Order: sequence, then structure tokens, then C-alpha cells
Amino acid sequence: MRSNVLTHVGVRNREAGKYADGQGLWLVKRDRFAGKWVLRLTRDGTRREMGLGRWPDVSLAEAREKAAEARRLDRAAICPIEARKKAKRVVRRLTVKEAIESCFEARKAELKGDGEAGRWMSPLAIHVIPKIGSRPVEEVDQHALKELLEPIWHAKPEAAEKALNRFNLTLKHCIALGLNVDLQATMKARVLLGKQRHTREHIPSLPYTDAPEFYRWLSSKDVVAAWALRLLMLTVARPGEVRLAPLREFKGDLWSIPAERTKTNVARRVPLVVEAQKVIGLCRAASSNDFAFPAYKGKPISDMAMTKLMEREGHEARPHGFRATFRTWCEEQTDADNETKESCLGHIVDSETVGAYQRSDRLMKRWALLAKWEAHLLR
Repeated sequence: MRSNVLTHVGVRNREAGKYADGQGLWLVKRDRFAGKWVLRLTRDGTRREMGLGRWPDVSLAEAREKAAEARRLDRAAICPIEARKKAKRVVRRLTVKEAIESCFEARKAELKGDGEAGRWMSPLAIHVIPKIGSRPVEEVDQHALKELLEPIWHAKPEAAEKALNRFNLTLKHCIALGLNVDLQATMKARVLLGKQRHTREHIPSLPYTDAPEFYRWLSSKDVVAAWALRLLMLTVARPGEVRLAPLREFKGDLWSIPAERTKTNVARRVPLVVEAQKVIGLCRAASSNDFAFPAYKGKPISDMAMTKLMEREGHEARPHGFRATFRTWCEEQTDADNETKESCLGHIVDSETVGAYQRSDRLMKRWALLAKWEAHLLR
């Protein structure tokens, strides 16, 4: 194949058109004074064109040099077009703060309410960003993390653990961006920090044998917090789901909780047994705003209202603990299957594969189990 067909003088004097120099190098002129260099390549039976720059900014000699280098890569089974794209990707160095914020943006869709509540960012915003936020993330190693978290490793173990786990996710995000970070830095820091002196304490719960007596006492109290506790016990929903529930979610014998109000970010239906429907009836008759359990100025009761009511009665148990009370009763007093028991608590029990085929939310099974629980509380 002929090459070096064009000359410098000839290139300058040519009118608009396409002119071959050989071996796939072409000059494409839009007029006598401007044009571009193009290299035609064939890879896997497909012809592609690679731009080599504008003429006359790129001279004939320079275009030939670029074409020769591209052909050399092509002979080495490297696509010169993709190689150039990769070389042009300049990864900007990020600070720790910028890396964390970039990771958070990428993970928003996985978080409840797009993470607007701030729970994901909170450990990092409090314990990491103020201290090393301006440092380049590529310079953070296990020693920096150890020094950062050592003051809270034992004093605030849960916060330290969350901060370390989320910084690990940030490092993985940085690797995906092409940054040169040490992906094992958090693992090494954990080794340097050692085992935490912390024993996880469960939320205190009421024994299921004492639950009927407590429910009878609650039924004698004509206050909003008592009504909320009664519904919580009868539905074993989470305290936040109960106290923030608007009346419109309750229709007949069903309570429909939208995804944005659940911990799992999945909408769910909760059966309302007869006693639960009576509680909702009390709420409808007395509510002064849109909430089933209202406080003042159009707001729901506070997150401490139910707890304070139990404390005044001298109970160490907490509202959330009734979920454990129910679960223990299920295990010892019923033969319900595990999926139904866990579904009553709003837990996700089916894997992605099973869930793709198993579309039922076990409503009727949960209804039957909660009816038995109601009978236990009212005995």
C-alpha cells in the first residue's frame, strides 16, 4: 500500500475534499484553509475512524507520526481509540470530604428517603470530616484512621463502627473512580484499634406473660400515648410507624404504610384486628389534626411520649421491646412458620431470588397470627 502520497505544498493548495496519504491516513478539507486528519482502522471486521487533529494546526509530518503510533498499538491488539480515551481521563484528586460526599450521592438510591434524614452521613460528619475532611483521600492510611477513631473506639463504639464501615464504602467508591487509595486501610485500622470493650444491650422488653395485665392497665388510660401503645402492641409495628401515622393510612381492617415510612423502605400492609380497629375509632373521634396520635400545633406525639408513660408506671421495658415480647410469644406459644412471624415484624424474609417469584405478603397468615396475639392480650 502506497504511503506518503501527500506533500506539504500539495496539502496547502488542495481545495475542499478528501485526500489519502496512504495506510489509512486521510486529510479531510472543508475548504482550502481548514480541515482535519483522520485515520481509518479496521478492527474485528468493523471500520472505525480516529481523528488526529485539525489541519493546519497539526502538520502533515505530525499527522504521520500520530498515525504510525496508532497503527503500532493496533498491531499489539490495543485499540488506539480506546487507549486515547483512557489517557484523557484525568482523575482529579479528592479531599476526604469530597470523596465522602461523592460516595453518599452514589448510594442515595439505596437509602431510605434518599438519605435526607442524615443517618448515613452523621457518623462521618461528626467524627471524620471535621478532623481530616480537607486531607487528600489518597493520603489516608490505617495510622490516620487509628488516630482519628481511637478517642471514641471504646467510649462511643457504635458511632466509631459506623464511621469506619462507611469510610470503607467511601474507599471502594474511590477505587471505582480510579483513585490510588488503600482499600485495606479500614481493615488494618481495625487491627490496630483492637477489640471494642462493648457489650451490645438489647432494648428491654416485657415478658409475654405480663403483657395481658399491662394491656388491661393501658385500656384504662384515656390518653393519646396509651392509645398509641395499644396499637403498637396489637400490630407490633415500630414506634415511629405508629406515632407518625396519619389517619388516612387506616381503612377498615387494614393499615397501609407507604415505603417512605418503613425502615426497610418497602411499603407494607398491616392487619388490624378488632381491638386495633377500636383504638383507631377512638383516635378518629378525638384527633385534632391529620395524625392518628396528635399532640399540639398539628404535630404527632413525640418519640418519648410512649416511653414516659411506661416509665411513670415503673416499667423498665420500652415500647420497641413489645416486638421482642411478641416474637418470644410466637416462638413459645404458636407453631407459626418463621416467615410469617418475621413478616409480622416488617422484616424482609425472602431473598431477591425467592422474592422475584414469591409475591405474597402473607397477609392472611399474619392476620390469623395477630388475632391469636390479640386473644392473648385480652384474656
